[in-house]
Amino acid sequence: MEPPLTRSDLDSQGLRGFLRMVEARFPGELLRIAAPVRPHLDITSAVFELEKAGRDPVLVFEQVEGHAMPVVTNTTGNRRLLAACLDVPVGDLPTAFRERCQRYVPCETVDAAPWQEVTLEGDDVDLATLPIPIHFSVDAAPYITAGQLVARDPVTGVDTTGFHRLMLKGRNRLGVSLHSRRRMWEFHRRAEERGEPLSVSITLGVHPLHYMGSMVYAYPPAVRKFEIVGGLFGEPYRLARCGNGLEVPAGAEIVIEGEILPGQHEPEGPFGEFTGYASYRSTQNVFVAHRLHMRRDAMFHSVASGMAKDHILVSCITREGEILNTLRRNLPNVIAVHVPHTTCGAFMAFVKMRKTAEGEPQQAIMAALGTEFYTKYVIVVDEDVDIFDMNDVMWAVATRVRAERDIVMVPGCKGAILDPTSDPQTFTLTKMGIDATRPVGKDFAERLTISDEQRARVRGILQSAGVAV
Repeated sequence: MEPPLTRSDLDSQGLRGFLRMVEARFPGELLRIAAPVRPHLDITSAVFELEKAGRDPVLVFEQVEGHAMPVVTNTTGNRRLLAACLDVPVGDLPTAFRERCQRYVPCETVDAAPWQEVTLEGDDVDLATLPIPIHFSVDAAPYITAGQLVARDPVTGVDTTGFHRLMLKGRNRLGVSLHSRRRMWEFHRRAEERGEPLSVSITLGVHPLHYMGSMVYAYPPAVRKFEIVGGLFGEPYRLARCGNGLEVPAGAEIVIEGEILPGQHEPEGPFGEFTGYASYRSTQNVFVAHRLHMRRDAMFHSVASGMAKDHILVSCITREGEILNTLRRNLPNVIAVHVPHTTCGAFMAFVKMRKTAEGEPQQAIMAALGTEFYTKYVIVVDEDVDIFDMNDVMWAVATRVRAERDIVMVPGCKGAILDPTSDPQTFTLTKMGIDATRPVGKDFAERLTISDEQRARVRGILQSAGVAV
């Protein structure tokens, strides 16, 4: 008989386990702020200032004015830390994610979880007591950005989990937008068709591997998202049951039980979205909270919004993995995929391949555009191009593309609702692919290169002269 799970076991799959790992292995990447901060603008603004200085540490704000609870943010803004969660080198992160998210590991349900220590119900629920930030001055209200919604399909009973922005509207009321139009949106549509609310639990304080697993969208309908998260952990994901019957991560900090109402819509937004623009587009759904659970020493988890890496980087990695997975099925000579943070973590993908025949880049373009409807531009380059260096990719476009031959456009495609270039009624747009590869079997200009040995030699010369390189 296996020994019973301890609190430490449960914490290992939650926010606390991640913080322990960072503190032990990357102490310079955990920054505790003791000075008082306002929930209004200060928290997210600090993340952006650090990004501009070239730093992406996890931040713990220990004193938030008007609240006793600390705020943790920027847990997913650093590729190095995300790679450490999977225990792989940074360069192997998309490939490791792609492989592990296809290993569906059954979940383990536990009898008790730390988030059950404090429970408030009915009139005692007041979401305004949580240190919910206002991220940008354009935001209509404080927004919960790290809330993982959990719900079951009213038809099949299979649950899912994912991020949706949550606008504070009252003591027990949140505005929610289901604009991704994926499973959660469909679950609510099916419940609404029956005239029923969709029972939902909101989880705060999850491990980055949960964050990553929740972003996977290409998987069989009978698979639970929690089984994908288990595959990333390499062990069963531990869940605990809420009063509404839904199962949520046992290692969470805070859980809010409630329902998304049928047939009710209220203004929601604007909100500073991943596009770098204020978003006024919303499905305008309404969530009503019935119970609030939390640890006695709970931490509030917030995701920095806008184009912060905390908001976007996981999207980059998951889309890299998903597109790579699709391309490798038919094009084994595809080497890597990169979705740059600077293209909103969604709208542009770079594909590196070892081209063996004409037409292969066009195959890659069509497959990539068909994999992810948020992606609207795909650039395919040769194996000598560094797809993690925007300058190198743009050099390939500038020197290897003949526009009349190498650029393809596909009008009328489904796009992201939040993409400001998509049609405001149909949300369609024109997608584009660019073949920035050299022709096969023909002479082409030779690229100038400097060998690794020569680079190492001159680095030594420069270092001996007191120049840091």
